[in-house]
Amino acid sequence: MKHFNTSIFSVFAPDRASAPQNIQVFSLPPSTMGTDEQTGVTEGEVPYENRDIQTTHSHYSSVPTKLHSASDNEVYTTYFEEKIPIPVDTSETGFSFRKLWAFTGPGFLMSIAYLDPGNIESDLQSGAKAGFKLLWVLLGATIIGLLLQRLAARLGVVTGMHLAEVCNRQYPTVPRIILWLMVEFAIIGSDMQEVIGCAIAFNLLSVGRIPLWAGVLITIFDTFVFLFLDKYGLRRLEAFFGLLITIMALTFGYEYVTVKPDQGQLLKGMFTPYCEGCGPVQLEQAVGIVGAVIMPHNIYLHSALVKSRQVDRTKPKEVKEANKYFFIESTIALFVSFLINVFVVAVFAEGFYGRTNLDVHNVCNHSGSPHTHLFPPDNSTLQVDIYKGGVVLGCFFGPAALYIWAVGILAAGQSSTMTGTYSGQFVMEGFLNLRWSRFARVLLTRSVAIVPTLLVAVFQDVQHLTGMNDFLNVLQSMQLPFALIPILTFTSLPSLMSEFTNGLLWKIGGGVVILMVCAINMYFVVVYVTSLNSVWLYVLAALLSIAYLCFVGYLAWQCLIALGVKCLDICGRLTIGLSGATDSYLLNDMDGGVCAER
Repeated sequence: MKHFNTSIFSVFAPDRASAPQNIQVFSLPPSTMGTDEQTGVTEGEVPYENRDIQTTHSHYSSVPTKLHSASDNEVYTTYFEEKIPIPVDTSETGFSFRKLWAFTGPGFLMSIAYLDPGNIESDLQSGAKAGFKLLWVLLGATIIGLLLQRLAARLGVVTGMHLAEVCNRQYPTVPRIILWLMVEFAIIGSDMQEVIGCAIAFNLLSVGRIPLWAGVLITIFDTFVFLFLDKYGLRRLEAFFGLLITIMALTFGYEYVTVKPDQGQLLKGMFTPYCEGCGPVQLEQAVGIVGAVIMPHNIYLHSALVKSRQVDRTKPKEVKEANKYFFIESTIALFVSFLINVFVVAVFAEGFYGRTNLDVHNVCNHSGSPHTHLFPPDNSTLQVDIYKGGVVLGCFFGPAALYIWAVGILAAGQSSTMTGTYSGQFVMEGFLNLRWSRFARVLLTRSVAIVPTLLVAVFQDVQHLTGMNDFLNVLQSMQLPFALIPILTFTSLPSLMSEFTNGLLWKIGGGVVILMVCAINMYFVVVYVTSLNSVWLYVLAALLSIAYLCFVGYLAWQCLIALGVKCLDICGRLTIGLSGATDSYLLNDMDGGVCAER
């Protein structure tokens, strides 16, 4: 064992920095499953001295993997004030439905991000612009999302920390702050889409009587109310989210049954990776699907939600079992979300692909719709969003279709707004090490998105939100590397993941998938910027791109070292390879001075 004397000061915890502390920390081999008694800390409070420990033989720090016993007294850093016990099952089959039910919950909360109003709008635009031809892209993006969510869940289960907490302990101060800001931008962008989606639903349900800004205020208020449901038990909160997902399935399923899509064309589009007769419009829409499905804040969210189950991390068998059941649950949850997304794509592919504004104008005029003016009588291709989508459904299939559509959008917006608030709280408390009261954390994370959302609601008309939605999709696309690169980095480290570290196949496959996803989304960003037609915006975008690429390059450099590309460790300060066992890895933090003794 190594014995360290540390004297540290923390940037984000002034109460800890009032005086130097002499603390003993014992470093365990990566293969050893440590307990709270060995580390001397409780869950949620990895000491700041760990970040600054530096060995005499390495620039990188040595720190035990943070693993916990379920029986310990824990300081919760999430909203959850209880942990769901896992039943003991003596079955020799290797699978238990009772255990699967106990682990069910986090995956369905995570899957709501695949059903937010931004995704629904992407679905309906995909159907209206490309018919059934891009369903295979939706299927592929969902599978990639599942693989990435698997990494997030494993990080939370094995380490007992969510991704924001791990980033806070692993990265130096400046990159850590930049990373936090980037993730916050992604959360704000997603939150704006979700809150405004709810506001649009209220506007449709009230036949325009509730303006956009009033809908935003209603959504913010009821989100506060719903978020406190977990005071009545975590399972009740999860049941409420399950109810909202059921409402989405029923409402969008009703539209699917009403429109009666061609099942042959649907299956062909889902399993034929080809887009016959497609041009730049369809290509951009395909890229938009990937950007809408894979969302950066959802990686942070899922790694935190899995902490709500009682898993004894001193026992590798229990950790392995938790990983298995969480993956099964996530697969089921994302399959359900995929079906709901398919409902939306199919409805608009069957009903509105190839139609012009004149076609819709005539039908709406004939049906007596008050929204006929939304569609000019010309031969331009129909452009729809979640507001106009509800209107055209009402024109073609009756008022019931419009109101049921609005109920589905309201369920999507409300559920994703709540999970977005959880994401914001996890990210903020993880990166900043916040230890505030529960209400203060909810208030702060809600307030971060209230101001920009209200400004949009006040100054933007409900009928002209497509441009803002495109901008928010671009904003979130740009933030993807700040979730995908860290999650691959940390799940590839034996010092954090012990025997559960990524294997060679996952390291290579994960790296290729993340590179592909980031490249696709960067293409989406370039297409959007070039469409702005402004020299000043081009110059500004170029300057921001330089800083952006430098930071992404820094994260990628650290990730490649963690993956075993030793030649990139230019100072020879880290010994880590694809084969596994090495010294514990912790990116150096220069916040404080440390001396080490053997």
